[in-house]
Amino acid sequence: MKRRTRAVAWLSPGVGIVVLLSGAPAVNAQASEPVDRWIARHAVPLATADPSAPLDDLVPLRRSVGDATVVGLGESVHGTAEETTLKLRALRFLVERMGFRSIAWEEDWTMGLKINEYVLDGKGDPDALVRDMSFQWRTREMADVLRWLRGYNAGHEEKVRFVGVEYYFTRPLAYDGIEAHIAKTAPERLSELRKHKVVRPWTSDMPVYTTWFREKVDDKRSYVRHARQVYELVEDLPDRGRDHEIALHHARQIVSFYEHFLLEFNAANAYRDARAAQNLAWWRAYSGGDKIVYWGASAHTANAPELHVTAQDGQDLRYPTAGSHLRRRYGQRYRSIGFTLDHGEASLGPGRTVALARPAPNWFERRFGAVGAAQFVLDLRSPAPAPVRRWLDAPAATRGLPHFGAGSTTTGGSLSQWFDVIVHRHEVSPARPA
Repeated sequence: MKRRTRAVAWLSPGVGIVVLLSGAPAVNAQASEPVDRWIARHAVPLATADPSAPLDDLVPLRRSVGDATVVGLGESVHGTAEETTLKLRALRFLVERMGFRSIAWEEDWTMGLKINEYVLDGKGDPDALVRDMSFQWRTREMADVLRWLRGYNAGHEEKVRFVGVEYYFTRPLAYDGIEAHIAKTAPERLSELRKHKVVRPWTSDMPVYTTWFREKVDDKRSYVRHARQVYELVEDLPDRGRDHEIALHHARQIVSFYEHFLLEFNAANAYRDARAAQNLAWWRAYSGGDKIVYWGASAHTANAPELHVTAQDGQDLRYPTAGSHLRRRYGQRYRSIGFTLDHGEASLGPGRTVALARPAPNWFERRFGAVGAAQFVLDLRSPAPAPVRRWLDAPAATRGLPHFGAGSTTTGGSLSQWFDVIVHRHEVSPARPA
């Protein structure tokens, strides 16, 4: 084992922390359990969480990712600055050094189209775009991710594209895109399309529209019928080019948006993740086989066919994750990287934060205290003796969702099933509202 090198202090925004300068693992002298010793031996400290820093400390990710075609980057909770900046560093490594060329996001398809225009052509303002994203992404750290994507594309011929793989806020843009395509390719069928105009949201403020639809519309099935007829109309068009594929995907999201409201709580969650995986696979085919980074919560990216997140009100989440669908589709060419934390604070929106307590004794992160680095990467597929393998393969528990209450936990699988690689940060601070 290499000798531990001298540590120096550096400052992240408002937080003083200690980082190891060496690539050698930092071993806690008190780590006597086989699992603690294994973690300390195989954890490789990362020099910094600064997203603009050199990437040489992330070289271990190259072997961990290998020949994967899709890599999930899953955060344990939304709204922390350091998990976001560490994910941006990983994204940079995958793009700059491993040739990944599409970023699939836990974000609506139509919002993704607007963001893609910005990252490709500079159209729009990243701060305004982030404020229009789903609530969990409305942070300055997220705006920095978009700025980096735009900066990369501005300096490279081979562009990186952004795609939303969700349907939950399908904006009027989808319907308008279908109408424009029919006007161009089959104008005689515009009147047929307009018979179904009820599915076009009457506002672009989708939280307002979804609340109205959920609470005020009694005959939701009629909207589903209209949405399916729009899909059938587009599918029946003679044009079979790339514009037709986009129009058909618009229609697919409209159908998914309205079908979601016919389902009970956990059936809707299962439907959502299955559709996210299908949308990602569709994009991979449409893009001509791009290597894809899938950015979202670990509750979506992890390979968890039986995910269970407890809630204080008793309305627990239970569903197969998108990551589990991707593992079935791509096998070991889907890699799941989990970003975890020990303690700190997370943002719940402007002016609202939540304290994140240290891991409970039965949470898998509790073991990571044996590593004396501010952040590190750990490949869970590293060779391990039998006691360690039993721990990796045993039923695991971890932090749940902060807005579900302090006692919320996530179970339903093992650590080795959920993730191939862990990127762990000891202390986190709240992301800054955009």
